[in-house]
Amino acid sequence: MLQFSGICETFAVTMIMNRETVSPDLFPFDLVRPYIKKVESHIREQVRDFDPGVEPYMEYVCATSGKRIRPALVILTGGATGELNENHLNLGVILELIHMATLVHDDIIDGASTRRQVATANAKWGNGIAVLLGDALFSHALKLSTEFDNQELCRAISLASREVCQGEILQTQRRFDLNVTKEDYFKMIEMKTGALFAAACQLAAIISGSPKKISTAMYDYGMKLGTAYQIYDDIVDLIGSEDQIGKTLGTDLEKGKLTLPILNLLDRANPKQKEQLSKRIIEQQALDLPVLVGIAEYEGAMAEALETASCLVAEARSTLDLLQASEFTSAMNDITLFLDQLLQGCR
Repeated sequence: MLQFSGICETFAVTMIMNRETVSPDLFPFDLVRPYIKKVESHIREQVRDFDPGVEPYMEYVCATSGKRIRPALVILTGGATGELNENHLNLGVILELIHMATLVHDDIIDGASTRRQVATANAKWGNGIAVLLGDALFSHALKLSTEFDNQELCRAISLASREVCQGEILQTQRRFDLNVTKEDYFKMIEMKTGALFAAACQLAAIISGSPKKISTAMYDYGMKLGTAYQIYDDIVDLIGSEDQIGKTLGTDLEKGKLTLPILNLLDRANPKQKEQLSKRIIEQQALDLPVLVGIAEYEGAMAEALETASCLVAEARSTLDLLQASEFTSAMNDITLFLDQLLQGCR
């Protein structure tokens, strides 16, 4: 039986801001922290840009949503490919606002009641207000993107936002669809998660004035890292601890999302087991961990998902060979090692 060890229980703000929860040798805490603080300050400034009647809602959402991973990637890639400047911080703010909007909408769709151990916007104020808050965050982020002198950045941010929304639509559309393939799954998670990771890294390199070869490599780094992270997140949803993760878990299967571990399990199951699992999914019967463990090949299915994520992390790491050695490049390498450590902790 796979064990969910303590190392596999955080990759959020704790990863960036709380040294005690993870190995300090595998994430650049001191390098990232001062820039993340600036991003946080900029986000608070953007909250004050909303109408006074809306501002308290935005303040709550911005304080409780997001892991600041995307701004961290902007900062690290910007430093690895050139000199950091204010535009890197602005990009980090924009991508984080977009990410916050997706989280607000995700929580509505999933019926999630907590995130980071506090009530979600939909749980606190209802779906109507929450939908509008997500919309407002999206539109404000796109407004900020128009302030870049380089229109390529604005177009790329808009494209990444569209990809995220399309990925969510496709995933919602394919709920309880037993015809979903692994190719479908990867397409959806590349759009809904990989797109913003890729944009963070690619656009940070462009802001630094990098040649196309480098910005393309950074896109690949972000896409592969983001896709691997989503697989990890899908595994956490199955075997994680809600108290430790700080958000509602177990919603993927309950809501009919067929993630990689379940697709692997369906592939490995014999006809009788596949019928049993399919019936439970379609009829929305309980599919908690003890039930899944009772189905043959569960361990192999989970191990296969972990191996897929590990291969993506290795491919992301290889793209860094094009960068000059620096503390930022080293830090980007360390992130891949850190995610590897999290994946190993799930075995």
